[in-house]
Amino acid sequence: MTLLWLTTPTPSPLPGFEGDPNMVTPGVIGFVITCPVAAATVLLVIDMNRRVRRVRYREEIREELKAEVDAQRGGAPSSGDPTP
Repeated sequence: MTLLWLTTPTPSPLPGFEGDPNMVTPGVIGFVITCPVAAATVLLVIDMNRRVRRVRYREEIREELKAEVDAQRGGAPSSGDPTP
């Protein structure tokens, strides 16, 4: 194993970049692609929050309806959907 390690050549370092560093930036194309992706992400997060809030409110209403039905039946717990 040591012999194999000794016989493998040492890799030479990468040559330095000799071009214009301003030419390797994403530029306008990168912005045009990144901006809609960021906007879509923000819109998806807003929509997700709206849907989660709606589900939570529906569950609260269901619990309130169930409590009203239980109160009308004289306090006996109901087993099932509170809608008639």
